[in-house]
Amino acid sequence: MEVAVRIAVFGAGGVGGYFGARLVNAGQDVTFIARGMHLEAIRRDGLRVSSIKGDCVVRPAHVTDDPTTVGTVDVVLVSVKAWQVPEIAPEVRTLLGPKTVVVPLQNGVEAADQLAAVLGREPVVGGLCKIMTAVRAPGHIEHSGLKPTVVCGELYGTATRRIERLSGMFQQAGVAVEVPADIHTEIWKKFLLIAPWGGMGAVTRVSVELIRKVPETRDMLADAMREVACVAVAHGVELESDIATRTLTFIDRLPPEATASMQRDLDAGRPSELEAQNGAVVRFGNARGIQTPVNAFIYRVLRPLELTARGTAC
Repeated sequence: MEVAVRIAVFGAGGVGGYFGARLVNAGQDVTFIARGMHLEAIRRDGLRVSSIKGDCVVRPAHVTDDPTTVGTVDVVLVSVKAWQVPEIAPEVRTLLGPKTVVVPLQNGVEAADQLAAVLGREPVVGGLCKIMTAVRAPGHIEHSGLKPTVVCGELYGTATRRIERLSGMFQQAGVAVEVPADIHTEIWKKFLLIAPWGGMGAVTRVSVELIRKVPETRDMLADAMREVACVAVAHGVELESDIATRTLTFIDRLPPEATASMQRDLDAGRPSELEAQNGAVVRFGNARGIQTPVNAFIYRVLRPLELTARGTAC
């Protein structure tokens, strides 16, 4: 009989809650690390997933707010918000054994390096996910779009046995897996999608349908994508020359009501990933002397909302 993989899902929101629930249903030993009302709802009622791929419920769910009680695990899925990664990295260390694999699934391009700075290079692989999810209520995850996909790969070399094992684990749970030749390229390709879209959505406060239909906002979105591409290439990332055009085509296929998580967070008055998205475009651009005027505009306009959400506005 095959032994279940011990998995800690650090952050049981839309991403971690969805993938963690699918892994539980596939027979894996999953502990969710959550906080606040979400934690209490999962403890009381289990974790519910409403999905275009089929609903599921994890009841009872193994959930805690104290990682030190979990012990060592085989895999850690880090699915907190990008700005929380440096905060929780020391707590992730308590979950590590000699062969534990840590998989960051954040938006942005810095999470793997931030984890490696605390945990060392060996446990950390590169990762991202493709899915549209949200926490609709405490203990309730809604999956509304895209084929659930995890992309993973070694940060410092070619595919390895542990990447193969990760792939098999997700595939058994009904999750599509991609193992690219260069995980850094894939991380930046998603960044090129999510930072401009999330920033434009937060500034305009409309769904993707209007952003892509109105000529002025469509042009701004495309310009913001081209800026990210220029910054990526300046940092040695290999991208196709038409990547911005291809990404805009992908935007055209999204459900008309779709919004990005950064827009939803700022609309709700919650801290967002602004620093890790448009702020990071500006920072990485400045580091190579690349001008990023559209992303800089987005960042500057949204900065007061971000400070207000964090309670640090002047």
